[in-house]
Amino acid sequence: MKKRRHIISLIALSFALLLIIQSCNDDKPVESDKDYINRWIYDNMEFWYYWNTQIPTSPNGNLEPPDFFKSLLAAEDRFSWIQDDYQELINSLQGVTKEAGYEYKLYRKQGTNDVFMQVMYIKPGSPASTVNLLRGDIIEKVNGTQLTLDNYRAMIALLSESHALSYKRYDGVEFQPMPDVSLSTVEFSENPNYYHTIYKLDGKKIGYFIYNFFATGPSTSSQVFNNEMDQAFDSFKSAGITDLIIDLRFNSGGDERAAINLASLIANGADDNSVFTKREYNAVVEDAIIKEPSLGADFLLAKFTVKSQNVGQLISKVYVLTGSRTASASELVINGLRPFMEVKIVGDTTVGKNMGSITITDDNNVKNRWGMQPIVVKLYNGLNQSDYSNGFIPDIADKDNNLVLLPLGDVNERLLNLALEDIVGGVVGGRISRESGQPLLSPVFNSIELRNRQRQLKLDLTGENERQLKALRTRLTTP
Repeated sequence: MKKRRHIISLIALSFALLLIIQSCNDDKPVESDKDYINRWIYDNMEFWYYWNTQIPTSPNGNLEPPDFFKSLLAAEDRFSWIQDDYQELINSLQGVTKEAGYEYKLYRKQGTNDVFMQVMYIKPGSPASTVNLLRGDIIEKVNGTQLTLDNYRAMIALLSESHALSYKRYDGVEFQPMPDVSLSTVEFSENPNYYHTIYKLDGKKIGYFIYNFFATGPSTSSQVFNNEMDQAFDSFKSAGITDLIIDLRFNSGGDERAAINLASLIANGADDNSVFTKREYNAVVEDAIIKEPSLGADFLLAKFTVKSQNVGQLISKVYVLTGSRTASASELVINGLRPFMEVKIVGDTTVGKNMGSITITDDNNVKNRWGMQPIVVKLYNGLNQSDYSNGFIPDIADKDNNLVLLPLGDVNERLLNLALEDIVGGVVGGRISRESGQPLLSPVFNSIELRNRQRQLKLDLTGENERQLKALRTRLTTP
C-alpha cells in the first residue's frame, strides 16, 4: 500500500513539474519571424562582412529586414544588398530574370519634363526579338502613357509584366513613328555571348567579342556559356587574329569563374600558376581560411587556367569597350590582365567595384526565404593592384550617348569604330555614327543599373571549397 502511495506521489510530482516547466515555457517570449531574420542577418554579417568592425553593436532590431540590413552597412559600401526571395537572387546572378528582353537608356527631352527610352540591344531568343523592335529605337510611351521625370520609375516597374510600347525609328533623316508593339515577359535566361566576328582591315585580322555579363551557364553547375566562349576564341585563334576587341559596355559583372575563363583566353604568358586575383577578407574570415586544412592560404588566390584557345601570343594588346555601368567582374578582367599585357580602354569611366560578394541563405530554416549578397572581399591582381575604386578611366573617352545608334558589329558603330581606327591608324568606314549631327545627351537612367545589383561578382567557390567555406562560421561559433 505504501509502495502504491509512493508511486502515486511520484506521478503527481512529475505532473506538477511538467506543469511548472510548461508554464515556464509559456512565459518565455516567442521569437517573431522578424526577430529571427534580423538575428540571422546580424550573425552572418558580423562574421562575413568585409567591414564587420564597423557594424553597430546595438542595431535597431525593430526595423524591417531590408532596413535592418541597411543599418549595418559601412558608409563606403555601395554594393551589398538583400532580397526577400533567395531563389530570385540566385536566378538573377545567373542572368535569369522576368523580362521582355531589351536593354535601354532613358533620356530627358530637352526643355520638357518628358523622357524617352532608347533601346541599347535586343536579347536573342527573347520576346523582344520576335517583334519589330531594333537597337536605336526611341520609346516614348508604355501602355499608352508618356514617360516623364515624375513617373518613369513607376513605368519601368511595369516592364516586368506584359506591356505595349509606342516608339519611333531613325530613317536616316529623322525619327519616324512606328506601329505600337505588344510584348510579353518570361523567365528569360540570357546568353552573355552576344556576338563575335573577325574584321579584315589594312592587313590586320581583328577579333571582336561582345560579352554582356559573366555566367558559366544558365545554372551554377552549367558550363554551356563558358564552352561557347571557348569556341568563339578558338575561331579567333584558328584565323590568326592580330588584334582583339572585347566589348563590355553593357556588362555589369557576374560569376568569377566566367571572368577567369575569359581572362585565361586573352592573357599573354599566364599559366595555371599565375595569379588572376588575390582575395582579402576581414581578419576573422581570413585567419579562419588560412587555418582550415581543406582551404589554406592558396584559397586566397584565384589563378588563371591553361586554355588551348588562348590568343595572347597573337596580339600585342587588348582593347576593351566600356560604358558607365561596366562593373565588377568586367573590371576584374581588366585588372587581372594588366600584369600580362597592355589593356586599352575605349568608352566611358567604369563603375569602380574592386570588391566581391557571396550569396548567403538560411540552410537551417526553410521558412526564411531571404537571401543576402554582402561584400566580403577586396580584390587585387598579381601585382597587388586594386586601384580602381573610382573606376577605370578610358584611354579613348566617349560616353556613347549619341541618338543615332548603328547595329552592334557595324564598323561605323560608335565605340567599335574608335577602337578600329586606333588599331589601323586611320579612318575606318564612313564615320556615320559620329557625324550624324544629332546632339549628345545625358542619360537619366540606364537599365544596366538594374543589373549592377543582380550581377554582383560571385566568387569562384565550387565543390568542396564552397562547402568548407560556408561551414567556417558554423565550426567557429559552435561550442
